[in-house]
Amino acid sequence: MELLLLHPAGSQRYDSQALTWVALARPARRLREGDRVRFGEFGEATVTKVLPDGMREVALSLPASLEVFLERAGKMPLPPYIRNETAAAAQRYQTVFARVPGSVAAPTASLHFTPELLIEIEQAGIEIVRLTLEVGLGTFRPVTAQRLDEHVMHAEAYAIDASAAEAIERARTGRRRIVAVGTTVVRALEGNFERHGCITAGDHVTDIFIRPGFRFGIVEAMVTNFHLPRSTLLALVSAFAGRERVLGAYREAIARGYRFYSFGDAMFLTHGYGK
Repeated sequence: MELLLLHPAGSQRYDSQALTWVALARPARRLREGDRVRFGEFGEATVTKVLPDGMREVALSLPASLEVFLERAGKMPLPPYIRNETAAAAQRYQTVFARVPGSVAAPTASLHFTPELLIEIEQAGIEIVRLTLEVGLGTFRPVTAQRLDEHVMHAEAYAIDASAAEAIERARTGRRRIVAVGTTVVRALEGNFERHGCITAGDHVTDIFIRPGFRFGIVEAMVTNFHLPRSTLLALVSAFAGRERVLGAYREAIARGYRFYSFGDAMFLTHGYGK
């Protein structure tokens, strides 16, 4: 059995003290309520609730802390197409911004940045503001509904500290361009602004689904990877830059052999032109 721990039951935010978790099970059909999964000497998980889409609520019984359990019994859930479970691959999958545990995947647009590049950006007079993102499984779930408005978007947690909120608000009210690195940052900022009318500090959760017709209030440009068809991410960038403009970029990428997926190529998009 494989259990991918997504978030504590009843919360979208990582908690090292939590022992009841929502997990993606594989193969899920073999796990019914009351079944147990043993991890040798490291502990066991009991299924307490059967959830849809291959998910299960599980209660962990551990002889040590959750962090020790994850370190000893678990491994980083690298995307299956990487096919490389070495320590070097795991380190490469961490972004230059990574500080806090909790995401089920890396915010892949950030993989294009290095410490040296961040220094160059700051030297060019561009202010860098950091958010804490807990990327959720819903970001990567394909759209299976026939219509976008029938797709259920999962929630994701994020945090904005006071200094970051103040910096973004200064840029917004001063009419300076705000550039988001990645679709998760776009969802966090636009979800925050839609709910509060300004960028507000604190721990937040958003289930905002950005699709064509959405009115952006914060982000004016973004860096994002090339995304797969039938994804909410492609819907977001189409809403941001215009469907035909985005499809044109994809035709160019395919013609020139650009790469997709986590370590693929990226594009810089500005908002709303060429719809």
